[in-house]
Amino acid sequence: MFRFLTFILLLIANSSWPVYAHSGHTGGIQASKGNARIAPFDIIHTKITTDGNVAVFHMSVSGKAGESKPTPTGKLAGSQVFSYVWPTSIDSYEVGFERKAGILALAVTSHPDFDDTPLYDENGDGSTQNDGDVWHSHWVVLKPDERCGKGALGVVDIPKNTKPRLPKTWPGLPILLDSPGWDPTFNSETVEVRVPFDDIGVVTKTTFDGVTAGLRVNQSVHAPLLCVVNVIDVASGDLSLPGKVNQ
Repeated sequence: MFRFLTFILLLIANSSWPVYAHSGHTGGIQASKGNARIAPFDIIHTKITTDGNVAVFHMSVSGKAGESKPTPTGKLAGSQVFSYVWPTSIDSYEVGFERKAGILALAVTSHPDFDDTPLYDENGDGSTQNDGDVWHSHWVVLKPDERCGKGALGVVDIPKNTKPRLPKTWPGLPILLDSPGWDPTFNSETVEVRVPFDDIGVVTKTTFDGVTAGLRVNQSVHAPLLCVVNVIDVASGDLSLPGKVNQ
């Protein structure tokens, strides 16, 4: 029996099976380590849980979360956005947009060349206009947009001379983006955001995924303004939103 157990342990240790997230990361979506070359964006686990009326969005990576940020370019057009994203099946109406406007996603972003949280002073220097490089949260509505590249997603554009339903904390940009001011928390390899809901039931029924990505600000406002141009890692591997809340 001892020899048999030793053989099994050696077989496991020397196998070429994928390396999955540490067993301490329970529930949600377990992802293979090493799918992304940049460790701070190499997803190994993501989940959404609820705590009373608060939804806790959690993501773990193989490196130090939040360590890498875009290099400033000194101008808005062509600048980069780094992001940790949770695409969900929640109807966009539930957070203040029109119904079924696209894929509603919670995003934690950093972008040193512009500020899109005009109500908040994240770096505490007395100005609300200069802290886009500090990691902060958004709701974004995404749709496939061929102008961003074949099969690529873009943040949904608001056409000229239209007045769609928008959240109270919409930052004024001509895209479906909200700046609700929920501060993300970084702890070693994890990033979390706690999001309150009036009706937590809309969260418990949702499905979700985890994505790390780079976005680009285009030259023209309605080109669209913000495109997903570099998907670094996808927790499910295929953006199928297989995650279930509290499971």
